[in-house]
Amino acid sequence: MLLPKLFAGAILASACLAPAWSQVYPAPPAAPASPASPATTTAPAPGIAAAPAPAVLADTRADDELFIQLRDAARQDNATKAYELAARLPNYAIPSYVDYYRLKPHLREAGAAEVSDFLTRYQGSAIADRLRNDWLLELGRARDWANFDRQLPLFVMNDDLQVRCYALLSRLVKGEQVGADARAMLVNPPAYGEACAALIASLVQAGQFRTDDLLVQLRLAGEARATGPARRLAALLGASDTRAAQAIDLPAVAMARGVGASRAEHEIYLVAIGRMAHTSLKLAAIALRKNASRLSSAELATGWANIAHAASLVVSPDAAMYWQLSNGAPLTAEQMQWKTRIALRGGDWKAVKADIDAMPPALRNQPVWTYWMARALQAGGVSDSAAAMYQRIADQNTFYGQLALEELGQQIAIPPPGAPLTEQEVAPMAANAGLRRALKFFSMRMRPEGTREWNWELRKFGERELLAAAEFARRNAILDRMVSTSERTRTEFDYTQRFPSPHIDILHPTTTQLGLDQAWVYGLIRQESRFAVDAQSSVGASGLMQVMPSTAAWVARKIGLGDYVHAQLSDMHTNLVLGANYMSMVLASADGSQALASAAYNAGPGRMRSWRAALTEPMEGAVFAETIPFAETRAYVKNVLANATTYAALFENKPQSLKARLGKVMPRGAGTPDLP
Repeated sequence: MLLPKLFAGAILASACLAPAWSQVYPAPPAAPASPASPATTTAPAPGIAAAPAPAVLADTRADDELFIQLRDAARQDNATKAYELAARLPNYAIPSYVDYYRLKPHLREAGAAEVSDFLTRYQGSAIADRLRNDWLLELGRARDWANFDRQLPLFVMNDDLQVRCYALLSRLVKGEQVGADARAMLVNPPAYGEACAALIASLVQAGQFRTDDLLVQLRLAGEARATGPARRLAALLGASDTRAAQAIDLPAVAMARGVGASRAEHEIYLVAIGRMAHTSLKLAAIALRKNASRLSSAELATGWANIAHAASLVVSPDAAMYWQLSNGAPLTAEQMQWKTRIALRGGDWKAVKADIDAMPPALRNQPVWTYWMARALQAGGVSDSAAAMYQRIADQNTFYGQLALEELGQQIAIPPPGAPLTEQEVAPMAANAGLRRALKFFSMRMRPEGTREWNWELRKFGERELLAAAEFARRNAILDRMVSTSERTRTEFDYTQRFPSPHIDILHPTTTQLGLDQAWVYGLIRQESRFAVDAQSSVGASGLMQVMPSTAAWVARKIGLGDYVHAQLSDMHTNLVLGANYMSMVLASADGSQALASAAYNAGPGRMRSWRAALTEPMEGAVFAETIPFAETRAYVKNVLANATTYAALFENKPQSLKARLGKVMPRGAGTPDLP
């Protein structure tokens, strides 16, 4: 059974500045004081008074329901319905959003004057930046480069890949050389859309993309199972778009057609080999060997790299052998990283160093590869260089920052807090229109809109203001925003904000009864939901512990909750009890390994068992975590255990070791209990 997925708590986008309206709706209730010790409480800081609740309009709830309908109509591009609903909200608390949702469905038909009027009225707001994003996409589609170029410098977030593709296309039509920028940017074919597809075609026409560039893109499309981009790339290469689609969707059919004659047809065949390897490594290897004489040495190496990548994702014992056969292949970023991970699993530090050295600088300098390069240097006796690399990341309270700190002979401790916040510092947060809008959205369970507004305001804040905003979030029981806001600080810290321990009155007796490490439980909750009680994932997981309905029902039966019904999963107490009991069960099935148990909680016990079954001897916990095949679960396990280490330092008031918590992951022992 598939268990909770990571809860995406933060959605970076943009939203709005309207006239002052903080008097028209009530603030959410303040968070109740936790019975935890002062070091872990989520109650307001000393000397900070709660903000008074504003007056309420009598028809607020009805207007809120109309507003949600308006938002939904805009999402469905129903311009008529959006216009009608907006007309019924002439005095709504957030007029900028009413105007946005009225305008958005007919933006393509709207005149420049109407858009300009909106941008002028709400200048400097998050929702204006959101509309500018939408408008830039329309201008790009229309190839209206004059207006596009005027609007682009005003787009603050500039976080839309298609807008960036249009920006390069605009420069390209003016005769600029943009090929290098395009190569660096175009690495995710599923996100390309019309803008990036048009950019690639125009680069080819202008002679700035050549056959090799298109083959790289085709390889990326195959790796990402992006059939549409693969079709377009094949056509640009003069090959069959149908065969390109078959290589991804029906690789056996594409392989049966043979290698073909052109370089493009060879690449399509190699894509099919890679896709087939995800179904059968044996069949893919047989087919590649059969046609080896018809491929160049570089193409043959690419075919083995495609097979090696698939073998790595199922932790096949043959993965290292396949990577050796791929020597000389032009690897994608994902393939480079998996080649390194397999070397890690084999304890081949010389290969680890060589593989990281082969990465491009932007990838090589990421904390993960900085740490493992330092480990490789250390294993090779180059201790001074290793120490310098550890030092580069040791100030980051993250998985690899904590490990680097330990390699330097220190353990994980809580930094001293800054000066206590004053009422004068927090008061401006309660008066901030953007933060108040965010609270309004959170009260309506419109979390993406609320997060957008909140994050837009944070861009303007210094360290003390960030702490004050986090405190404001705490007092309004928006703990996920408190955590995310507080962890932005770099010189002043409040770890009661970054690592809160709410609901300890429920969790402490539960974890004590089950014999669970309370720091691990809180570390997992922080990763799952950031303490958002109403968190809902896209796959149906609910609550603080993001428990799946089927898992909840199974655990309820196991612990004797005979009267359990699905509706109880949204009850905070029930959610915590079911989640903690399940953690206890997966920990038992993992023979006490928190790394294995965290992986099972996220990806399911079956997948955890298969990953463990691939072990023939004990493996360092950090190596196991880095080589988990699922990217989501890999990040999840690292974050949970880094969180747990910090919580232990808070709860025990003494330095902690992440390396000790990771320990060694052992092959499965006899009598290990199974879970469904």
